[in-house]
Amino acid sequence: MARIQPLAREELAEFEPFFELVEDSMGFVPQSLFAMGRRPELLRAFAGLSGTVLASGTLDRALVQLIAYVASRAAGCSYCQAHTSHSAHRAGASREKIAAAFEYDTSPLFDDAERAALRLANDAALVPNAATDAHFEALREHFDEARIVEIVSVISLFGYLNRWNDTVATTLEDGPRRFGEEALAANGWSAGKHG
Repeated sequence: MARIQPLAREELAEFEPFFELVEDSMGFVPQSLFAMGRRPELLRAFAGLSGTVLASGTLDRALVQLIAYVASRAAGCSYCQAHTSHSAHRAGASREKIAAAFEYDTSPLFDDAERAALRLANDAALVPNAATDAHFEALREHFDEARIVEIVSVISLFGYLNRWNDTVATTLEDGPRRFGEEALAANGWSAGKHG
């Protein structure tokens, strides 16, 4: 059960344009946003940051979501793993690629650029952070500085979301839950302690 009761969407009418964008992208509006809405200034700031990080860059949208997925798994957040894998699939990643996301170093489904990004996602999301100069040397072979900033921004945004959702025990929505049960269970995913 959620530790912070989310508000009803109707109680957050000023955010309806943001919710519509999220719904168009994800297919639903996450319960976490309705809980953040208890502090409208927080939701306002989050809307700006998340919109910039997730929707304004030049990285492939499926790769963005795979980065978030790998970072969320490294952080142990089942809620965000369900969301990001579901969103990666909506953005064009195959179920096979999503299932192989943690075998990025050896799977033929990933190219060297994706491997470098996913390796950083995994290692930077660990506590303590395990990112090294070698990660960035590998990234620079495939990405310019602006795109590296995009990658680090996705990892960092999901660091916040991983902590938020695990701490407040956000209830997992039906669509991502079903996707997780169908596509991720073979990799050990479960709805987790709060799902």
